[in-house]
Amino acid sequence: MKTSNPKSRNHLGIGKNDRVLEVGCGHNPHFRSNVIVDKFIDSNYHRSGDIKILRDQVFVQADGEALPFKDKEFDYAICNQVLEHVENPIQFVKEQSRVAKKGYIEVPSLMGEYLFPKKSHKWLILEMDGKLIMMDKKEVNFQSSLDLGELFLHHLPSQSIGYKIMQYTHGDVETIRYEWEGEIEILVNPTEEKYRQYFEKPWTVQDAATFFPKKSTTSELWDALKAVGYILTRSIKAKFGFRAVA
Repeated sequence: MKTSNPKSRNHLGIGKNDRVLEVGCGHNPHFRSNVIVDKFIDSNYHRSGDIKILRDQVFVQADGEALPFKDKEFDYAICNQVLEHVENPIQFVKEQSRVAKKGYIEVPSLMGEYLFPKKSHKWLILEMDGKLIMMDKKEVNFQSSLDLGELFLHHLPSQSIGYKIMQYTHGDVETIRYEWEGEIEILVNPTEEKYRQYFEKPWTVQDAATFFPKKSTTSELWDALKAVGYILTRSIKAKFGFRAVA
């Protein structure tokens, strides 16, 4: 079940002594991962660069749908920007919850996929009712050939403090950050109108409010102040070479 929506990958509920698995580590493994797994070692089609392995990390080549680990061998599992690529998401998340007690999944949101679509992404994803709702792009004839990723993923985050604040306070616009414990609840290619409508029809103001409910001015200001504090802390740590803390 879902336990939280972390603000970032640096806000995860990883215990000091937890043994951590990362599935689909790619070119950007989490520093806290003890064992990292990737299916593809000779192709970067599903990632933005060559596989990277940090010091003291153990690398295992394996398919995320058939992990070579014992039940609950790990305390925590990280899956960062991988689920949108897989062929069988139900089997994939079953393996996550089989080998780990709890974990974290990060994927592009539905809005994010329209802003920076990738051919290697098979699924459109929304979070609703504590579940990850997944729709095959072919099911809804997904078409979005204009990739604005350089703007939203690279240029603005590196140039605009205002944009960084937006990412912290409304990060779920572009990205779903889903922390879980026990089982991972997903729904694949739903037929119920309750879910399907958000993938097939233009959104109304009411639809937008369903996923992004209005906050009080006080709450908005407090979130913005926390965002500024977080950004300053991260900048100072980066300047002096400190590692992020999970």
